[in-house]
Amino acid sequence: MRIFIAFEGSFEPFDVSANETVEAVKLMIKDYFHIPLSEDKQGRRYLELMYAGAALKDNWSIGDVGVSFCSTLKCFVKEEDKPVLHVFNAVTQETMPITESISLLGKKVSDLRTLITLRCGFPVSVYCLRTPEGLEMYDCNTLRDYQTEIGITLRLDVWDGWKEFLMGCLLGQKLKVQRYLSEEGPVHKYQKRVALYIAAFYGYIELTEWALKQGVRPNESVGVHPYRAWCHEALHADVSKCPIHAAAESGQLLILKTFVNCSVLCLECKNAAGQTPLTIALKHKHKDCVLYLLNKMWSTISFPKISISMRIYIKIKKWILRAHSRSLNKTQLYRARVSGARVGDTVMVDGFSKPKMTSQSWHKYWNKDSQSTLCKLSPLGEQTTSRNPVNPLASSQQNTEKETLKSLKFPPLVDANKFSELQRHQEKNQKKSTDTASKKEKFIKNGYLPQAPLPPVSKTGYSHPSFYYATPSAVFSLRSSFTSFSKHSGKTLRENAVYCLAMASAFKEKSWLQQLGIARVLAKKSISNLTTQES
Repeated sequence: MRIFIAFEGSFEPFDVSANETVEAVKLMIKDYFHIPLSEDKQGRRYLELMYAGAALKDNWSIGDVGVSFCSTLKCFVKEEDKPVLHVFNAVTQETMPITESISLLGKKVSDLRTLITLRCGFPVSVYCLRTPEGLEMYDCNTLRDYQTEIGITLRLDVWDGWKEFLMGCLLGQKLKVQRYLSEEGPVHKYQKRVALYIAAFYGYIELTEWALKQGVRPNESVGVHPYRAWCHEALHADVSKCPIHAAAESGQLLILKTFVNCSVLCLECKNAAGQTPLTIALKHKHKDCVLYLLNKMWSTISFPKISISMRIYIKIKKWILRAHSRSLNKTQLYRARVSGARVGDTVMVDGFSKPKMTSQSWHKYWNKDSQSTLCKLSPLGEQTTSRNPVNPLASSQQNTEKETLKSLKFPPLVDANKFSELQRHQEKNQKKSTDTASKKEKFIKNGYLPQAPLPPVSKTGYSHPSFYYATPSAVFSLRSSFTSFSKHSGKTLRENAVYCLAMASAFKEKSWLQQLGIARVLAKKSISNLTTQES
């Protein structure tokens, strides 16, 4: 079968078979055009074949993806930089590639944590980094001090008992966030600031409104965990970042509008580097956010007899708030305002305290704490035997209890047939609820699968295909092959069909029926390959 390869302005014919793999065709193109390819620790240079708008994978066959006689394939040379580092997130169980220059290995851990915060949306005071050996990495040291090499995988750990809370913040689930809030007062307030920061980063309106109603201010810095509130010298500079800065970094325009409507002081709120939200949005090239913030900054505030600019209004507002806070401090002379750790508070000392950032789940962490505080009771038999000789009124109390039990009248027993019928009805309802719950759980579980497009609904009537009778032996062989496929691939037949249809939808230049044909071939090949490997 003759096909044509378009590469850098040339148009050359190639004779291939329908069963030829894409990888073999790439080797033919490489030898014909003398293309230098390479792969090392820093990156790789490779070929990519495009057909009908989709990139072909190396293990696909030419005939399986609909490449016919005299078809044209486009070839490109691509260069890809390999990630310098990988970071495994203990909360999401995902690995983030850090694609920076190799000079990152000579920088401090604090610089790496700044990059990670921009990627995952966690405040720097929520997590720590660990080496593959489990050694905690401190901000003041460089990555070279921990013998960090290219391609190494670091681990991101959070505070113990915080995994479920942070997962609720990442998904924007307000009820889950409320459920896993800490019972300690200072930690409770700190978690609300963290929730508003993450909601601003990802643009969750409902979670943002809830945090604002709880009294969290968008121009208030997230700060640090109360366990580390006293160690100012070892803190990261980004602990002074506010939710308004997170919204400007990620370009969340609706969140920015909500914050500015809540308090105009957000317009002049600066981070550790002295950058305002306008500067941050301009740096990250969020055009809509820049236009909105510029419009707000150059607007005027009108009063009955005067109009002032927004900058002067913000300065007056700050002056009034400072005067108000000073007057409150004078009236509350007897209430000492203590900053930092107090007697009885838990404190964390780097390198000395027992680590509390190991990403333990909420249930495991609080069960361990409750077990340590519980006291053991003596057995029931020992209590009764030891109590009777001491208390001479025990026998009289038992007699009075018996008399009261005799005087009580209980309702008549339910008929056994009615009871069994009622029990059967309850079991039936319970089974229905579990079935619906399992269906919902399965639907949520399959949510990670790519969405496959469907053709528009047609009202034209079509005759259904005729049914063919299958022999019992054929049905048994099909059932065994399907069972082995689910066992080895970890996917059901429906999940595999949806996956193949989504892969075939990348061929945008093909019609939907042609995409469906490609998906059928890919699904058939995936099943046959696994079953042949097993045999």
